[in-house]
Order: sequence, then C-alpha cells, then structure tokens
Amino acid sequence: MELEAVIGLEIHAQLSTKSKLWCGCDNDAFGAEPNTRVCPVCMGFPGMLPVLNSEGIDKSVRGAAALGCKIQKFSKFDRKNYFYPDLPNGFQISQYDQPISKNGKVEISVEGKKRMIGITRVHLENDAGKLTHTKSGTLCDYNRSGTPLIEIVTEPDLRSPQEAQVFAKEIQKILRFVRTSDADMEKGMMRFDASISLRPKGEKKLYPRSEIKNLNSFASLLKALQYEIKRQKKLWEKKTPPEKEATVGWIDDEEKTVVMRDKEAAHDYRYFPEPDLPPVTFSEEEIQKIEEGIPELPLSKFHRYKTDYKLSEAEALKLSEREELAEFFETSVKLSDEPKKSANLILSVLLSRDDWYRGFVTPQHVADVIDLLGNGKISSSGAKEILNTAMEEKNKGKSAKELMLDLGLEQVSDTGELEEWVDRVISENPASVEDYKNGKEKALQFLMGQVMKVSGGAANPPVVLEMLKKRLSEK
Repeated sequence: MELEAVIGLEIHAQLSTKSKLWCGCDNDAFGAEPNTRVCPVCMGFPGMLPVLNSEGIDKSVRGAAALGCKIQKFSKFDRKNYFYPDLPNGFQISQYDQPISKNGKVEISVEGKKRMIGITRVHLENDAGKLTHTKSGTLCDYNRSGTPLIEIVTEPDLRSPQEAQVFAKEIQKILRFVRTSDADMEKGMMRFDASISLRPKGEKKLYPRSEIKNLNSFASLLKALQYEIKRQKKLWEKKTPPEKEATVGWIDDEEKTVVMRDKEAAHDYRYFPEPDLPPVTFSEEEIQKIEEGIPELPLSKFHRYKTDYKLSEAEALKLSEREELAEFFETSVKLSDEPKKSANLILSVLLSRDDWYRGFVTPQHVADVIDLLGNGKISSSGAKEILNTAMEEKNKGKSAKELMLDLGLEQVSDTGELEEWVDRVISENPASVEDYKNGKEKALQFLMGQVMKVSGGAANPPVVLEMLKKRLSEK
C-alpha cells in the first residue's frame, strides 16, 4: 500500500513591536536577565487589566494581508484556559471563533513545481514565559510573558517534510519583508507545531494526526516530520494505524519523537470571550488601505528577477529575501541599468560584510563603480576596494570617484604613458620577448605583469595587453 503524508503547520511568530501586547514592558527580552522585563500586568497580578497594543494590531493585520488572508471587519479576544507554571494568569488571551483574519494562501516552489498552500486563519495572542529545568528544580522566567504573537494556521495541504520546510522559510521571508516580525529563530521569535498523519494515496479521508510541539528550527521541522512519517508508517505496516490524535515532542539530541499525551480539543481549554478587552473592528475602507499597502512579496520578486533581470536562481533567491536588500538592488539597477553587474557586486562584496546595511554605502556607489569599470577607470579589484571602503563610517558621504582618487586606484589609459612603460619592459626582458615569439603564451603574461609592476598597478590591463601584442608583433 502506498501511503502519503498529510501535513499542516501552526507557526508562531513574535511581532516586532516595541512593547508587549497588553502592557508597556520592553518586547525585546533576548539576553536580558530573567524577570527584568516584567510588570504586574504581564505577571498576572490580581486586579491588573490588559490594554491592547495598537502597533500589535497594525503589524498582525499587515502580516495576515501579506499571506493573502481576508481581514475581518469584526474580531474578538478569548480566554484559553490551561494551567502551567509559565502562564501566570492561568489563561492565555487568544482568538477562538472570530479571529482577526481568515482564508489566505501562499505559493511555494519546490524543485521547480509551484504549490498553493491554504491558510485557515491568522490570529493574535500573547506568549507565555520560559521554563528552565535544572537538577534542583524548574526556574521560571516571565520576560516573554505577554509578548505579542501571531499564530498562522495552515490547511492540511503539505505533502512532504521538504514542502513543509520550504513553506516555513517562505513565511519567514514574507513576515520579514512586510516588517511584521524579525522571525529570528535563534532568538525564539518563530517556532512551529507540525501536525502529520498518513493515509493511502488517493484517499481524501483524514486519519488521526500527531502534533509535534515547539519545533524551533527549520532543520528540526524537517527531521521531526521525517521521523514521524517512519514511525507512523511502521504502524500502518503492522495494520495498527493511529486510532486517536496525540501530542508528541521532538528530542533534538536523539532525533526522535516521543508521545506526550492525547491531543487536547477546543473544549479542553474552556474558551470564553475575554471580558476585559473590546472587539477589534475595521471598515471596508481601512481593510482596502491595508491590502493596497502590501508590497511585492519575495516569491514574486524571485520570479521577476530571474525573468526580467536574467539572474540565476541563487542570485534571485538571495536578493529577494529581505525588503531592504531588494530595495537596494532595484535602486542600483535603476541607476546603472546593469542588473547582472549590480547583483554580482552586491552579493560578492557588500554581503560579505555584516555592516553593509548601516547606510554608508549606497546604490549610487554601486552604479558609479559599474560606470568606472565600464570606462576602464578602475580594475575589478579596485571596484571591490572602493565598495569596501564606502562601507566605513569615516568615508560617509564620499562618492565612488572621490574614493577612487583617495585610494589611488584610477587606471592610466593615456597612450603616451603606457607606451613608455611597455617599451621599457620589452627592452629589459629580451629573453621573454624571444619566448613569446617562439609561441610561449606564458611569456606574454609575464611581460604584462612587469608592466603592471612598473606602473604601480595603475596601468589599464586590457589596453596594456593590446599594446604589448602590437609592439611584439613589430619586433
């Protein structure tokens, strides 16, 4: 019997707001001392009331719209009741039956094949704290308590671990592109719950699924799904497929899943409307404005860069990853009308340094360097040196031409001066001249190097090469 995987994801992404969702505490708790980004509201003290962060609403609806979801005119918050040490209130404020957005779709491309993955909903909720288990007990850090999250729930449209990984990466790019979330997985800003079941290929029926909780890397997502497919496949082969839904955990060190408990259902959480928060409402005009404000998304740019600019797949993929990088590249192309050369300089020179984005180097630098290269004013190594120097704060505001002169990189193309250097090298190296006449091409490269040495690297190589060939043919 041939089996196929049926996979759905729940993706939690931390919104890039300045403060938490219900209070004014700093939303950036990464690396902070435990329990130093807290207040009575996010600690759930009696009598404390939440106040909705308007920036959280703005970023969540922008992210949802970028995922193709329909923003709802009316949505409300609900209490999701469960008891755990990292949840100080004893409940999470989330959205149940009336979320902020529904019915989206995201296109992915896997091995050249396009797939459309349905988004059931995107809703807003707060995060819990963090538990650290030690030999002597469990430590609670509530710095993350109250952090704003969006939860992206997909349809069970994914059919392989590879598709799930590609989809998750695409979601990360989109959220970063519209500045909804930094989605930095090393800082815990994005994580996944993955639901998976198997069924005979061709069937439409959904069988009991396993939900793998809290996967915190793309590699873990891939490996956990691959392992769970093997585990469930063995059960099918024994004619004992899973009979009920289960929650499983992923053990990174051992690269295996373990069954933790039966999966909770909605009634287990005893949802009811949050009494301390008003509903969120949007007019048609507001929804239209949000949707019109969504920029061209990464996958669309990726295809356009390949088609219009003739970039390779790797070049197009990298340049379409982040909004600021794509904007820098496109501005460079507008100024230079040279997409391939712009892409090459940005990818090989600028992105080799972590500080390129600080604003000292500009698209105008890239365009000017391309122009200087085209006019034979600088060499390719000189182009790299200019751009590297432009990234230094002390050179802020200096043009590419000014940096060329400061660094002494301008190549000499003046015929008279070049002739003088070429004639000198030919007269000083008669053996190499004779070798060239006898068909030894390496002798020409040696003479070329000597001219560059005599000129202090200032001679224009293509001009020197042609001049050497002409002079040697006359001997």
